[in-house]
This record gives sequence, structure tokens and C-alpha cells, in this order.
Amino acid sequence: MELGNQIKKYRKERSLSQDALAEKVYVSRQTISNWENDKSYPDINSLMLLCDTFEISLDQLVKGDVETMKQRMNMSDDERNEFNRLGNIFGFLLLLIGVTPIPLVHFLSYVGMGIWIVILLAGIYAAAQVEKRKARYDIQSYREIVAFVEGTTLDEIEKAKEEGKRIYQKILLAVGTGVLALAVSLFFIWLLGV
Repeated sequence: MELGNQIKKYRKERSLSQDALAEKVYVSRQTISNWENDKSYPDINSLMLLCDTFEISLDQLVKGDVETMKQRMNMSDDERNEFNRLGNIFGFLLLLIGVTPIPLVHFLSYVGMGIWIVILLAGIYAAAQVEKRKARYDIQSYREIVAFVEGTTLDEIEKAKEEGKRIYQKILLAVGTGVLALAVSLFFIWLLGV
């Protein structure tokens, strides 16, 4: 890919540091570094700001990267669909994990426990696949996931806000999951008269 090299070339031609360029296009220095090392691509707003800063046309900046960008956009549609599919599978398995253990064990004894363990292992595998994709695309919070699924991105300020919320969301998720598991267990104990 050429875009990273182009950004670096034009930045150095204008004797700008990564920090100075980041300030001009309203992103972090790390974002500039990621663009220059082809770890990520700038969004269209950032591309336009880069063109204004470098006083060049968009064609000059992206040079041969138009096809690469098209391929990435098409690939990301497939990846978003895969993420949605995995999310739906994980959600269904999570529901089964929460709802089925007591009835399976009550009605099928050890066979039921075996079936539940298979469901549990499938759920763990699906969760690992979802987490792997979340890490790959650096999406953790609800808003980041929704933006990814819709094919959009959060701007740098929104992204920073969401990163600040992540720890609280993880704590809330853990507590909420524990309370829900307790409620489901108590419901089935009451229902089955155990």
C-alpha cells in the first residue's frame, strides 16, 4: 500500500512532526503513526484534511491505493456480516447456557449434564471468536460495536470517550451477568420444586 508512504513523504516534505500533523487533522499522533505504517486507513474527512494540509489533490495523496481501499471496503462488509453472524450465534448459545442446565439435568440426569457441557463449550468457543474480532478491530463498547456493524466509525473524540467507559462497562457486565444467572437459577429451582 502506498498511502502510508505518501503521508510520510508529504509530512516530511513540509517538515512536520507526527504530533504537528496530528494537530492539523484533529487526530492523535498514534493515529498518524498507524496511517504511515499501514495499520489503519484515514476516513474521508481525515483524507480531505490531509490534502488541505499538504496542499495536494486527493488523487495525488491516494495514488495507487484506490483499488486497495475498494477491496478493504468490500472485505469489511464481509467481515461485518461474519461478526454479526458470530454475535447472533453467541447470543443464542448464551441464552441456552443460562436457561437449559436445570431442566436438562432434572429430566435427563447425567446425559442432560453432558448436553449442557457441549452447549457450554460451544458458547465459550463462539465467545472467543467474537472477542478475537473485537480485539482485531479495537471495538469494545456498545457504541463502537454498533458503529462497526453499521459500517461507520467513531471520530477520535468519541473513540476516546468510549475507551474511558470500557472499564465501567466490564464491571457492570460482570455484575449484571451474575445477577441474571442467579435469577434464572432461582426461577428454575422454584419451577421444578428442587
